Amino acid sequence: MAGETVITIIGNLTADPELRTLSDGNPVASFTIASTPRTYNRRTQQYEDGTALFLRCSAWNDLARHISQSCSKGMRVVAQGRLSQHSYQAHDGSNRTVMELTVDEIGPSLRYATAQVTKQGGHNGYQGGSTYGSTYGSTYGNPAGNPPVGPRPATAPSQPPATDPWANGGSGYTPDTFTTDAGEPEF
Repeated sequence: MAGETVITIIGNLTADPELRTLSDGNPVASFTIASTPRTYNRRTQQYEDGTALFLRCSAWNDLARHISQSCSKGMRVVAQGRLSQHSYQAHDGSNRTVMELTVDEIGPSLRYATAQVTKQGGHNGYQGGSTYGSTYGSTYGNPAGNPPVGPRPATAPSQPPATDPWANGGSGYTPDTFTTDAGEPEF
């Protein structure tokens, strides 16, 4: 939407996301991301933490469910969304203003960790053409030890399907990949 402030924040979750279902049936996940700047002090030759920014976040519908199944306290995430400001009167009569991020995209930070991503099928997002990606369901890793989401085969194949153009050699490119009558590979 035009005129909204879109920001990206990188930080750690301060607690497990809280998933609620509203009276209209829509799920919402609420969580806080703590972003702490870190600078190197040449005099002491050590890294020092600055003042942390705690940003309250919310996510809706399928994204809310995916976050609650995939993210947990302490996990480092990269989140992008729309920043909004709300004013209200507290119980003591004082006026207060809070900032909140409505998250549109979120994922694990891979700077200090690895993740296993599994794509969810049957939603409004990109479905792709790779049988390998859509066969195994998806969440960003499984940090909390939750059961996997979506259909999972009893055993994973030792190799991706032959139709996966990126399966052999990592690059997916061979000299005849884009020069044959078959056109571009499906992604």
